[in-house]
Amino acid sequence: MSEGGGFEPGCPLDAGFVAVNFITCKPEYVPRFKQLFATRARAIDRMRGFCGMQVLEPDKDGGAFLIVSYWRRAEDFQGWMGSEEFLEGHRRGFADIAEAKRRGEEPPMRSEFHTYSVMAR
Repeated sequence: MSEGGGFEPGCPLDAGFVAVNFITCKPEYVPRFKQLFATRARAIDRMRGFCGMQVLEPDKDGGAFLIVSYWRRAEDFQGWMGSEEFLEGHRRGFADIAEAKRRGEEPPMRSEFHTYSVMAR
């Protein structure tokens, strides 16, 4: 497992699985989204098979943020998705979405996962 959000030795080169979360935010939510990542819980760092991650900011307004996480195996990523650590890591963002829905508004952000097995290096 990585420490402090960096890459574990050998990773991501040893990672066999990559998950990319494409997140689009309403323009007014972007500062909050950045703040959430700047103060993230780091719960993912404790997960078995987690090698590290990168958060990529779009070069143009309205583009998607990419959260790229590197894993030893697909099973490790699946374990993360169903874990208490996943809920801990996403609690504040989920609360923001629930609050918008309570007010009858569209969510301030949308997320779409794409996953990949490493085919070649």
